[in-house]
Amino acid sequence: MQSESVTASSDRAIGGAHPWAIEADGVTVAYDARPVLRAVSFRVEPGELIGVIGPNGAGKSTLLKCMLGLIRPDYGSITLFGDSIRSTRRHLAYVPQTEAVDWDFPVTVRDVVLMGRALRGPLGWLRAADRAAADQALRQVGMTKFADRHIRQLSGGQQRRVFLARALCQEAEMLLLDEPFAGVDSASEQAIFKLIDDIRDAGKTVIVVNHDLSILERFDRVLMLNQRVIAFGPPAEVANDTNFRATYGGRLALLDQADETLRRRSMPKDTHLDRTATD
Repeated sequence: MQSESVTASSDRAIGGAHPWAIEADGVTVAYDARPVLRAVSFRVEPGELIGVIGPNGAGKSTLLKCMLGLIRPDYGSITLFGDSIRSTRRHLAYVPQTEAVDWDFPVTVRDVVLMGRALRGPLGWLRAADRAAADQALRQVGMTKFADRHIRQLSGGQQRRVFLARALCQEAEMLLLDEPFAGVDSASEQAIFKLIDDIRDAGKTVIVVNHDLSILERFDRVLMLNQRVIAFGPPAEVANDTNFRATYGGRLALLDQADETLRRRSMPKDTHLDRTATD
């Protein structure tokens, strides 16, 4: 059922004309002859919510940059909705890691959200309809009262909601989110995930690079990545000790978190804690 809080795109043909929103075939990327992605292949259906997990250096952000067309694979290919990335780029919205944003750049919250309209096509004068779309997106993420505030004056969770509002304003068919929960408190995490759920329920495809193993069951499918695809499927099928160890190797802290995730899955639902440690 489509959520009433997210406006559907005016151009729905791209999302419904092909069985795969993303089709990666043997994607291989190396930096200075050092492989980062090795023959990565997977397919994502339109409207899926996908979590991408793996250790630092696993190639998660590199994979997103390939989808955005910022990095060209050395071998293999990625198509989006059955077409080239160049042809479909305007249908993608990207929420970067906080480290990738210049928080001192002189822009307000509303300015950032309006950038989503500029990303839809050639730059030009913003119309009244564009400003109305920005205001609507700010209402959807609960940031209206911060519209005239500088982005550096916001908390981490608020900053992420602003970039989600920019994505909503863009009316993209696919959203790529790079660690949207990093450094936010439990309340902000829940608010952000509610927004992501609404976006997915509106028929959008959402890819989330995620470091918190305690929330894997909220994704439709999980891509476990460590330069190569370790596993890809529903959390109940792929979130097991064998795959966690193949993904994270000897990283004991993350393996302990994975063990806690598996323990929680085996507990009755009414005995679950609200949240486990994330780092």
